[in-house]
Amino acid sequence: MDTLVIFERLGVALAIGVLIGTERGWSERQGAAGSRVAGIRTFAISGLLGGLWMLLGDVVGPVLLGVAFAAFAAVITVVRIRATAATGDFGATTVVAAMITFALGALAAAGELAVAAASAVVTTLLLGAKEPLHALLRRIDYDELLAVLKLLAMTLVLLPVLPDQGYGPWGVFNPFDMWLMVILIAGISFLGYVAVRIAGSRLGVPLAGLLGGLASSTAVALSFARRGRGDAGRARLFGLGIAIASVTMLPRTLAVAAVINIEMAMAMAWPLGAATLAGAAVAGLFWHRPPGTPDETLPRLSNPFEFLPALQFGLLLAAVLFIAEALRQWLGDTGLVAVAAISGLADVDAINLAISHMAPEQVTVALGASVVLLAALVNTLVKVALSLIFGGVAVALPATAILGASIAAGGIAWWFS
Repeated sequence: MDTLVIFERLGVALAIGVLIGTERGWSERQGAAGSRVAGIRTFAISGLLGGLWMLLGDVVGPVLLGVAFAAFAAVITVVRIRATAATGDFGATTVVAAMITFALGALAAAGELAVAAASAVVTTLLLGAKEPLHALLRRIDYDELLAVLKLLAMTLVLLPVLPDQGYGPWGVFNPFDMWLMVILIAGISFLGYVAVRIAGSRLGVPLAGLLGGLASSTAVALSFARRGRGDAGRARLFGLGIAIASVTMLPRTLAVAAVINIEMAMAMAWPLGAATLAGAAVAGLFWHRPPGTPDETLPRLSNPFEFLPALQFGLLLAAVLFIAEALRQWLGDTGLVAVAAISGLADVDAINLAISHMAPEQVTVALGASVVLLAALVNTLVKVALSLIFGGVAVALPATAILGASIAAGGIAWWFS
């Protein structure tokens, strides 16, 4: 190996140790001299040591590197045990960080400079994020932790084993694609859920409508309508929240379509964009909070990763896919209009994902976009109906005005697009 290359690799190994050691030294800077298990100097030479043993291993065999790592780990562990006996600190982070430094130094000496450097940066970030990570864990409920684990199981355990081919009549049912769409919706819902949890209640009902619309605008409409009927002083504010949630559903629909089918998303961009802008503009005119009115508590959204709701969405998506293809086979493309109207009564995501998946092979992009836009129109009208039925006139008036402007703008753009 060229001498310059050797120096370059050992230099990166040393730099990795300096980087990780800087963070470790800073985090233990308040300790008395000699009380720290390892600081910047120890980590720097640990990275260099790993690089040197990798180079020696190239000469005398790879077994030597394993022996050297085991010896290094044993020394660090013994030092940690002695420090624990003296201070009562049982943390093992520094020991593990030292082992990683040695390993990354060896990886750098092996020529994987970019991987070693990137791993060192990530390691340092994790080490430095102790306080915010611990604070985050204190804020997470058990149900939320379980929800994340369920999402990981859905994505990393179940999805890879599902067959990626069509089954049933006309090969409509593709288990892999259908479950991937379930994960997509679950992920979007979780982002909305996390946003609501982080924002708290200080920004009030309008922000709740905005963030809640990312998870479930229908759930927000039902919740706000019921609360508005029992709170006449804030009924208009709850109607505004319903409208904001419904308007938020429009760009979310566009984003979901773009992930699956960018052509169809482009075909819907102008109508959905116009509807969103018009709704947002009128909502801005309605937004007003009288002086002294306290912020409302944000509604607690249901956990988006419960297995039963995910399974229900998968079944709904399967039914929409089957009905859409059946009507297309029996009635031609006009049968999809009925599917859009029926699906929009409850949900836009299912028909959106189904049609985005079908275009352009089974339906044209223009027809698919029209079907999804019709479903969005029906779903928006449902929000108006919910605000009137469950919230009364005081809640329904702002919701109707805002969503009416949104529908009008979107309809005009749809007509001329």
